[in-house]
Amino acid sequence: MMICLLASEVRLVFQRGGAALGALLLASSAIAASPEPAQGRQIISAVAYTVLPPHERVEPENRILTERLGHLLPALMTEAGLDMWVVLNREYAEDPVYFTLVPQPSFAARRTTMLVFSRAANGTVERLAVNRYPLGGPYKSAWSGGDLDSQWKALGELIVNRNPNRIGIDVSRTWPAADGLTHALHERLVAVLPPGYADRLVSAEALVVRWIETRIPAEQALYPHIDSIARGVIAEAFSGRVITPGVTTTDDVAWYIRERFESLGLRPWFMPTVDRQRAGEPCPVGGAGGHCGDEGRIEAGDVLHTDVGFCYLKLCTDTQEMGYVLKADEEDVPKGLKTALASGNRWQDILTGSFQEGRSGNEILAVTIKGCAAAGLACSTYSHPLGFFGHSLGPTIGMWDNQGPTPQTGDWPLHRDTVYAIEGNVAVSLPEWGGQRMQIMLEQGALFDGKSVRYLAGRQTEWHLIR
Repeated sequence: MMICLLASEVRLVFQRGGAALGALLLASSAIAASPEPAQGRQIISAVAYTVLPPHERVEPENRILTERLGHLLPALMTEAGLDMWVVLNREYAEDPVYFTLVPQPSFAARRTTMLVFSRAANGTVERLAVNRYPLGGPYKSAWSGGDLDSQWKALGELIVNRNPNRIGIDVSRTWPAADGLTHALHERLVAVLPPGYADRLVSAEALVVRWIETRIPAEQALYPHIDSIARGVIAEAFSGRVITPGVTTTDDVAWYIRERFESLGLRPWFMPTVDRQRAGEPCPVGGAGGHCGDEGRIEAGDVLHTDVGFCYLKLCTDTQEMGYVLKADEEDVPKGLKTALASGNRWQDILTGSFQEGRSGNEILAVTIKGCAAAGLACSTYSHPLGFFGHSLGPTIGMWDNQGPTPQTGDWPLHRDTVYAIEGNVAVSLPEWGGQRMQIMLEQGALFDGKSVRYLAGRQTEWHLIR
């Protein structure tokens, strides 16, 4: 029934001219139909590698951008109380938000590129480009060309003609991605404004955070497919196809994952990591990155962990899963490890059960810590938003090196239609290892729709087994 419903939605997308996007939605329908697959590698293998070549990504990316600019941005500018938003960029020194605002293909700002968003009394937003090289739709060119001084003069005249009371600019002490206006560009902006206008310049950080964190329906429909690719590559890497115990190293597997993503035309946003935990070799809990594990040659009986992330169709993933290398006389993972993974899933449930719209990241962390203590779990939570960036903007829910309140970013409230990396670990004592402590480290993408949390492509509930 679910598949049929999603297929009808895909046909609607096709009717609107989105063949590439429609194909991806159809590919992701099997993922959406099963909120909690038992084994990621079994459920997603059939659809995980439906990846568009670069030239076919332009149409869905630009259609989503047009929808965001036409429907989401006006509401967010009204919410932020801004009459105008000015985003200024120079080639190879672009504002971090720039590439979320311009159509593809785009590799850099051309010379100096000025984007102006002007909100009318009826709430609509005029999208203007003051740029030597016109961007085309979805922007209207507001300057026909000339030298740099003429360009800045045109910007000043445009602002004065619209007479905004509150002009948002990208300056922020709290959010790096909302702090893209350089000192030199700020000076030039102030210089072309008449007296008194500089007092109208205000930080656009609230708008930038909301713009970056919010996922529209089309993005929500695509994200399960994108996240399934990450889970599929992990399942492939944590298998006998890649790992030969006694021969393969953790570094070999990490490079396999990176090169596998690159072979699919996917851009990793960090180098994948693979580490191992082993009986008789305890490691301190809460080490670098919050992880317990080391690197080296993989042997039978090892517990493996990986952390991977890539971006596709402008949306980024961040995923951690666990694997076990079976010994010669083993057919399944030891019972203690099954219990340990179940404890990790229990921590996830406690965390996601504390998500409430309007609750801050710090409040969610406090409720999670209390819930873990009541359940007798040694949990550590360090979850973060996902979206246009891997470590995106929105509420910080703990840090691996700080399980207390995080100033400012932790105070940001939870909003609906946002995506998070449900990231953290649970430390357990393993009977099969003589009571030695080990960590279950998990990270899965999940959408908060305002009422509940839904994993984008399921979550790991069973071990990846390497025979």
